[in-house]
Amino acid sequence: MSRYERLTDEQWAILSPLIPPSRVRTDRRGRPEVHDDRAVMNGVLWVLRTGAAWADLPDRFPSPSTCFLRFSRWVKAGVLRKILEALARDLEARGGIDLTECFLDGTFTVAKKGASKFGKTKRGKGTKLMVIADASGLPLAVHTASASPHEVTHVEAKLAETVTVGRPQRIVGDRAYDSDPLDQQLAAHGIELIAPHRKNRVRPATQDGRALRRYRRRWKIERLFAWMKYKRTLTRWDRCHERFTAFVHLAFSMILMR
Repeated sequence: MSRYERLTDEQWAILSPLIPPSRVRTDRRGRPEVHDDRAVMNGVLWVLRTGAAWADLPDRFPSPSTCFLRFSRWVKAGVLRKILEALARDLEARGGIDLTECFLDGTFTVAKKGASKFGKTKRGKGTKLMVIADASGLPLAVHTASASPHEVTHVEAKLAETVTVGRPQRIVGDRAYDSDPLDQQLAAHGIELIAPHRKNRVRPATQDGRALRRYRRRWKIERLFAWMKYKRTLTRWDRCHERFTAFVHLAFSMILMR
């Protein structure tokens, strides 16, 4: 098995306390679960990395139905988000998260099979994946929604999804986030918005050159999207919105455990 398809001992030592124990049947009905959670999680990671269907899981993993059903149970219990939150907060407590300067951006994911929460755009049907990253480009928040509405309308939801204890002091975005109402909305939370003005802006300028120097470092969130090239998140095959979001949480967790 490739090292990219399995959890290392160090990674599993971090994850295992965060995963609810498998079911143990105490009656005579049905069979107890025979595959451990680590083997199942390795199967889930294979699907995440390859983008393949569950039915195509190689024999070295537990059966497709075992991996899918247990993953679905984890999704329902919010396990994947809790893992991401625990990893981020541990890193934050050790000084590994820098909230003084954060970046936000969105990326488009093509949706297949009539997925829920998708929208029609010029690029086709899809889901918008909106992310906030810290000063180093590490993931702090992710929000998935229909691709149709403008990204500005989802900033509040993105902040609500932040997995750290602290909140960003500054948020740097591109011209799409040049919005006075958004500026005021973030200011009410004690957050400074830094975004270049649109060329067709008619209202007085609210940004100055000193603050906009931070915009030059927006490449860090683009690098985060590059790190996230797990095929299951590039094309959305899951009809269930929660399962797709859980795959994104798992991808970000793997990035934090590098």
